[in-house]
Amino acid sequence: MELDTIIFEKDENVAIVRFNRPEALNAVNPQMVTDLNRVMEDVEKDRSAGAMVLTGNGNRAFVAGADISVMADFTPLEARRFVRDMQDVLFRIEKLHIPVIACVNGFALGGGVEIAMACDFIYASEKAKLGQPEINLGLIPGFGGTQRLSRLVGKARAKEMCMTGMPIGATEAKEIGLVNKVFSPDKLYDETIRTAKLMANKAKTALRAIKRCIDQGVEINLKAACYLETESFGICFTSPDAKEGMSSFLEKRKPAFEKELL
Repeated sequence: MELDTIIFEKDENVAIVRFNRPEALNAVNPQMVTDLNRVMEDVEKDRSAGAMVLTGNGNRAFVAGADISVMADFTPLEARRFVRDMQDVLFRIEKLHIPVIACVNGFALGGGVEIAMACDFIYASEKAKLGQPEINLGLIPGFGGTQRLSRLVGKARAKEMCMTGMPIGATEAKEIGLVNKVFSPDKLYDETIRTAKLMANKAKTALRAIKRCIDQGVEINLKAACYLETESFGICFTSPDAKEGMSSFLEKRKPAFEKELL
């Protein structure tokens, strides 16, 4: 697959996406949206992939936002199309059947933190900076930032970050629930891959069900969400992995789950 702005590779059963515009701090341009869409098509069809990691190439940035040098010449309709196309890609990441971790190794500003928030959770470097600085350009977040951020950290904190444009460090991001774990820069990638491989070797039907139950359940009332969990619990029993998991527990051995999603 020929990609101009992304490096795509596999490490065993983990798909790895590296945003690769280091000269622009990996800023998002229309070509990156196209490339990310192509990568998602590949990962969606790959039944052997058990997890995915998104990170930035270089040691300065995950993604430092949208490319302002490109956006400055947009017409209103071009601007709307650009953000809508990127939002559609982020919905694909959210709905992916496998867990997705954002490995934030530097600046995750504007579009960068919005990409990270579309992942299942975020691991960050101690040196990472996360924020929504669009207000400083006379704009608002356009890749879903006003919505995902408020759902993750609450309305008041989201308003503060979006209205002031001030970035926060990784430690504060962890304290408010935006980031799951913080690591030293030299350990971040290895720890992210370790967690990705841990999840990738779990029962794939159950992983998919957990992601669906949590993502859909938080949007509906508790009773309906619990019944969604009930149905998903029953569906897990149609998978060979459930039988294998329980048999291995009773036989006191390590489970040998299916390598591919059935």
